[in-house]
Amino acid sequence: MEAKAKTIAEFKTHDKDTGSPDVQIALLTERINHLTEHLQTNKKDHSSRRGLLMLVGQRRSLLNYLQTKDVARYKAVTKKLKLRH
Repeated sequence: MEAKAKTIAEFKTHDKDTGSPDVQIALLTERINHLTEHLQTNKKDHSSRRGLLMLVGQRRSLLNYLQTKDVARYKAVTKKLKLRH
């Protein structure tokens, strides 16, 4: 919970922001990184692998949305999270 609150605080755009694309992308990236580490040790966990692919697709959709709406925010988020674009 503390890591999630810290991520939300870092990426929020206003005081009560918990659902903006920036915050959602950051939270998904955190979950994706955690699952990636899990799958490196548990190579046969196919259900978690499917979940990881779904999260990656969801993050990609949010990134595409953000890129069409506000390119500056898109570039800032990808740079901050060290994502390829």
